[in-house]
Amino acid sequence: MPNRTNDRRSLSDRIWFLRRPVQFLLDIAVLSAAFFVAYLPAINIQVTDFYVDIAVRQLPLVILIQFSSLFLVGAYSILWRYVSISDIRAFLRAALFSGAILLALRFLLNLSDFTLWKVPVSVIMIDTVLGFGGLLGLRVLRRLFYEFGDKGPSLRGSRRVNRKAALLAGAGRMGATLVKELSGRADAELDIRGFVDDDPRKKGGSVSGIKVLGTTHDLPRLVDEIGIEQVVITIDHAQGKEIRRIIDICSAIPVKAQIVPSLNEIAHGRVSVSRVRDVQIEDLLGREPVELDDENLHEFLTGKTVLVTGAGGSIGSELARQIIDYKPKVLLLAERAEFLLFNISRELEQFARELDIVPLIADVGDERRMREIFDEFHPEVIFHAAAHKHVPLMETNPGEAVKNNIFATRTLAQLAGEYGTDDFVLISTDKAVNPTSIMGASKRLAEIVTQEMNHAYSTNYMAVRFGNVLGSAGSVVPIFREQIEKGEALTVTDREMTRYFMTIPEAAQLVLQAGALGEGGEIFILDMGKPVRILDLAEDMIRLSGLTPYEDIDINFTGVRKGEKLFEELEITGENLLKTHHPKIFIGKIATYTKDEVASILTRFRAAVENSDESEIRTLFNEFLPEARVELENRMPDSDSMPQKDIAYPPGAKLGLVEK
Repeated sequence: MPNRTNDRRSLSDRIWFLRRPVQFLLDIAVLSAAFFVAYLPAINIQVTDFYVDIAVRQLPLVILIQFSSLFLVGAYSILWRYVSISDIRAFLRAALFSGAILLALRFLLNLSDFTLWKVPVSVIMIDTVLGFGGLLGLRVLRRLFYEFGDKGPSLRGSRRVNRKAALLAGAGRMGATLVKELSGRADAELDIRGFVDDDPRKKGGSVSGIKVLGTTHDLPRLVDEIGIEQVVITIDHAQGKEIRRIIDICSAIPVKAQIVPSLNEIAHGRVSVSRVRDVQIEDLLGREPVELDDENLHEFLTGKTVLVTGAGGSIGSELARQIIDYKPKVLLLAERAEFLLFNISRELEQFARELDIVPLIADVGDERRMREIFDEFHPEVIFHAAAHKHVPLMETNPGEAVKNNIFATRTLAQLAGEYGTDDFVLISTDKAVNPTSIMGASKRLAEIVTQEMNHAYSTNYMAVRFGNVLGSAGSVVPIFREQIEKGEALTVTDREMTRYFMTIPEAAQLVLQAGALGEGGEIFILDMGKPVRILDLAEDMIRLSGLTPYEDIDINFTGVRKGEKLFEELEITGENLLKTHHPKIFIGKIATYTKDEVASILTRFRAAVENSDESEIRTLFNEFLPEARVELENRMPDSDSMPQKDIAYPPGAKLGLVEK
């Protein structure tokens, strides 16, 4: 069956090559005309006659220098139809380069044989201004034809959509970009009537021809006066509290509120600014954008062979998406779920065709398979995201939690050391702090194993702890969405249950940054902000769906499940943490174990798993982790027997956190 996508691409490439000669010829014509005009006595008061013969003989050298300058600054990589203000810099640089070269030749060529090539200074100046100004004019003209000619006629045969009168909340870069993208488009669904912005200096001004009519407090009046049907939030780097405030204003009017995609989505090429969407819970919980040390990350990842385990999962796939921005030599995607691996590898190949991306079906607990991968690729950086993370499921399958979260981590970490991997980053969890669940306790032991490996090999081993990730597989947000779509009551375990939340991109960014900061042996703890009450999360999601909590959609309380806490702990306190160069990344002062202690732990766990002795597994967690409070039986924990804080430990007990 023919590949239509490749056929379209091939046709597009042929058209591109047909257009290039026309562009070159037009540029040559403009530059030639500018050079001859520069020699005219009426233009150049320092030239008394029009030296046609000299101008014709000097023209090839001048054109060659000017074209070389244009190629040098990348001017021919700019698509004419999308030329913008920022592209003017390229033409200015080309003009400066060519002018400087011609001036240098003018004053350095003293030999009589080269006198012909000495272009007068006044001609050089006039020609540079006229020539490069003409080239820019050509491109701006093409942009105008595209804006007002190509977009409209191409859609004349299609049905014109009914546009909604809209106000944009935020007269900044995002708002200006949205106006430009929608202008002249016959298929645009929004008729932008104005901006609102809380910066008093912007009131009365205009952005891209659209006036700033007032502040967000004026929304009720403006919606009524202008007949607004929709408000679009276009605030640059909008934080959750700002979005929530505007949503509340719009709900009270009432008028529909939407938002432009985040800068992260746009930067990764997933969507454009014009793809306005409904406000999501991730937007309300969003925080300040993460500032990354790109230089450090380039040194950490660029040109390296990088392995991501669990690459099809929420965190693993986002790590992979962000790693490709730093141009690794090879990106290895290890995943045992075939469909998930297929999806992420196909997605990455679309955005990074020039990179070597290798999808690998593999179980990290299969030592023979993982050794094959290390033999062939010798990964230099490893992000170990593969794990069992669902708390209730691990309560009923403790042996699988031990095998995957502890022994598979040990296998991978040992291979990393044997093969001389530079850096090994374990993805851990806040549930490893004072664990009450099998999942949390198994991740705490994975941290201990990783730290112990740091003493055995030259590899830099480190772990990164963070809380719940919004939208990750199996998390509360997708479950709530599904329940709302079905019209079912939302299920919340307890009115007072809280969790730390972080968006998937933010978590992945900080994991990368922590890996770049690590020197070996650290357990990094990410600043998760303030905890969020699950009940508030549920109510917000119902409202964002245009429904009313407890009227349109009810909320049922089911009780705390096995192994769950009412609140999670990250120990973000001054006495338990050391600061790093990044304001959102800390190093936990967490107790370590000796090689013999770790060997003893693993030997007894292995025997318990081989014997399928779940009771022994639970006992071992509590025995080796004094801070753990894992239930000895697979039953609903009793809140009175499971203290969440202020736990008293016997003297000399080895805790997960040590005193300063």
